[in-house]
Amino acid sequence: MPKPLSIKNNMDDQPGSLMTTRSASTLTIAVLTKNEERHIGSCLQSAAFAHQIIVVDSGSTDKTCELARAVGAEVFTYPDWQGFAVQRNRLLAHATGDYIFFLDADERITPELQAELLAVVQSGKRAVWKIQWHMVAFGHELKHFRSKSKVERLFVRNMLQEYVGVVHEQAVLKVEPTQRFILQAKLLHYSRETVRGSLEKLVQYAMLGAAKRAEKGKRGGVLRGITSGSSMFLRLYIGQLGFLCGGAGFLYCFFVGLEGFFRYAALEYDRDDLRTDVIR
Repeated sequence: MPKPLSIKNNMDDQPGSLMTTRSASTLTIAVLTKNEERHIGSCLQSAAFAHQIIVVDSGSTDKTCELARAVGAEVFTYPDWQGFAVQRNRLLAHATGDYIFFLDADERITPELQAELLAVVQSGKRAVWKIQWHMVAFGHELKHFRSKSKVERLFVRNMLQEYVGVVHEQAVLKVEPTQRFILQAKLLHYSRETVRGSLEKLVQYAMLGAAKRAEKGKRGGVLRGITSGSSMFLRLYIGQLGFLCGGAGFLYCFFVGLEGFFRYAALEYDRDDLRTDVIR
């Protein structure tokens, strides 16, 4: 692990102000896993510059935990799956760094993003930072795809209260309003490696999305699904230039569109059987 960065700031609890530390500020990188032995080594190696790496595992039956420990991560196992938000809150409970960055097992931190993260830690700024993705799907880099998603991933740890939500969980801060910034270097996201894996993810996210909408009293149905899925596909394939990325680009956009369709189909036809405890 690298030596902590030297920071000389004055304490101020106001959002957007510089963070106060008597010693150097530190960074925790936190990862959720479940049977990620194919990814975890490369993922954690890209995070090796952090002062602390923690993994919360949901009960892997492969070598995920063993491989994570081998590269120096602190591994905690919680097989009692209660949802994404609960698992992220467990990561938060084990974190000790002044800053915490949430990383998924199918993501990689580039050298450019590493430098940007360390610069934020060195700055001592109290804010929230969003990441942007550079997509890799079905073994191909989607060079022309314009990912517009921006997700909050980097926080001052003591400003983060908890996570809430079934899927696409959201952070609740202790202090609002808080400034939000966008990290310019992109995070590599190996979103979909195989058709089989994409089908499995399709089931998971479609059902979780349906359960989330059912809790809000929303209606489903085939026509709503067609509208949602079609608009999502066209937005990605045409609007975000997926059509320039060949077959891999089409498959990526198509699977996302299918999730949109089956989300509303399940909301109508599986409403009584929807569950929020679908494990990662």
